Amino acid sequence: MSLIPGRIATLFGGRRWRSLAPLAVLIVLCVLIAIANPNFIEVRNLVRLANSAAVPLTLAMGLTFIILMGSIDLSVEGTLSVSAMVVVLLAANDSNGNDYGWWAVLAAVVAGTAMGFVSGLVQTMLRIPSFMATLGMWFIGLGLSVYMLGGSAIRLNDASIRELALARFLGLPLAVWVATGAFLLAAVIQYHTKLGRHILAIGGDEDVAKLSGVNVVRWKLTIYTIAGLFVGVAGVLAASRLSSAQPVGGMGLELEAIAAVVIGGTSLQGGRGSIAGTVVGALIVAVLTNGLRVTAVPQEWQSVVVGCVILVAVYVDMLRRKGT
Repeated sequence: MSLIPGRIATLFGGRRWRSLAPLAVLIVLCVLIAIANPNFIEVRNLVRLANSAAVPLTLAMGLTFIILMGSIDLSVEGTLSVSAMVVVLLAANDSNGNDYGWWAVLAAVVAGTAMGFVSGLVQTMLRIPSFMATLGMWFIGLGLSVYMLGGSAIRLNDASIRELALARFLGLPLAVWVATGAFLLAAVIQYHTKLGRHILAIGGDEDVAKLSGVNVVRWKLTIYTIAGLFVGVAGVLAASRLSSAQPVGGMGLELEAIAAVVIGGTSLQGGRGSIAGTVVGALIVAVLTNGLRVTAVPQEWQSVVVGCVILVAVYVDMLRRKGT
């Protein structure tokens, strides 16, 4: 029996399997759900599935960089709430007389970027571990949102911003295209910039990276700032979808995004993973959630199943580490 984990580690340790495993899981999952309920592959349901994945996928782009670096970011919910709060309060709403249109969207993205910068600053300058630094930023963000929103939801009345969730282009909601743009930007950063190479170097071995001349503090600060930008964009999408800003409007989304990153093959220990894998991971989470819904699985059991998938993904990552 003691040989079984070792054999599994060997199986999951191959480079080819490691890169293709999430995609294989996604394909098998789609086939099984389609067999259980053919309604799953209806165009209307697939569009709904893609739309539901837009916000978590955008969040996961920035989180992939953080986790690849060997860190974690728990501030996502707080940052998302701040971004959504900014866009709703500055655009036309039912609480004040503001009506700054798309300048409100820009301000929300800037707010998310600033929150990411502060998270990175707290971690790098004060040398507070990423877990605690970003946990503190989570509470700060939520506190600011509750204060500014007065503890209640404020409705977004700007029709042009709400169109992000309602309008379609080539049959897909605009939010899906925004998430696609976020993916393309993240892919360029990882595969075609010095920053992408430094992220992997820091995650692989921070001390070795320092000895190689990498300015770890500067690059960590840059990575957290970029991650904040992605969260800012996701905050705008979330506000558009809900047509409002709520103090706890982003509850659970950060865990869904982290799940997408891990299921997509990015190691929690850093130094291994990819943006492309995260996209597949986000689709796996979205397909699983949607599939459980269309097959009439009770809500409470949907959470149990997704939780089990996350645990399996983390366990497989541990086995891969042992196999290398």
